[in-house]
Amino acid sequence: MTEDLAERERIILKLLSERGSVSVALLAQELEVSEVTVRSDLKNLEEQGVLGRTRGGAYPAMHPNVIERQRTHLDEKNRIAKAAAELVRDGDRIMIEAGTTTALVTRYLLGKRDVHIVTNSTLVFSYARLNPSLQITMVGGDYRREAESMVGPIALRTIAGLNVRLAFVGTDGFSLERGMTTQLVEGAEIVKAMRERAESTWLVADSSKYGKTGFVSVLPLSELGGIITDIGLDQAPLGELSGASILVRTV
Repeated sequence: MTEDLAERERIILKLLSERGSVSVALLAQELEVSEVTVRSDLKNLEEQGVLGRTRGGAYPAMHPNVIERQRTHLDEKNRIAKAAAELVRDGDRIMIEAGTTTALVTRYLLGKRDVHIVTNSTLVFSYARLNPSLQITMVGGDYRREAESMVGPIALRTIAGLNVRLAFVGTDGFSLERGMTTQLVEGAEIVKAMRERAESTWLVADSSKYGKTGFVSVLPLSELGGIITDIGLDQAPLGELSGASILVRTV
């Protein structure tokens, strides 16, 4: 039943991404379920912050690019996020950078006590606010809809004044030669700022990102505490990273 729910949610998000808005009646027809079931699914997705509901349907709460990224490599991203959450201890102070994989880390903190999250991600906030055991510091700044993130001088000043044990960051591409890279200059600045204020910084990224190069260089991999990725990463890059003393955990 849980698998059926997850599949229905993926179809709903796909239709929203393609059409902009959808009606309950249309979703019931496409999913071959009752309108009552559709409304329940929409309520769940609204609570996750990924859509808004109207009287007879729903509309996407996020940029289409974000919705598309959420749909890709979902199983891998969830395994990676769960492994990252296992690094968090009760009483920790952590930073989580904007990204679809990093945001999922928050969902796996259920059961942790007295964890304080500092984030520039509205996705992280949408998940964290559902868990009353988490404390949240949402940095201010300029909102970037295409990344569901807060960036700019205000965000950087907030991060620069805080200290945490762990930071979880994402990337658009990574390799031993190029390090971490991204498409947005402002996003690179956030990652660098978090790395400066954390005792250990972990890259969480699925294996499809390996070998890809974004427009902006962020950090050499040697400056990370480690990388959590999925078992799809080939043996050749694993060997290269291990040979360079880069800690890699595959899940």
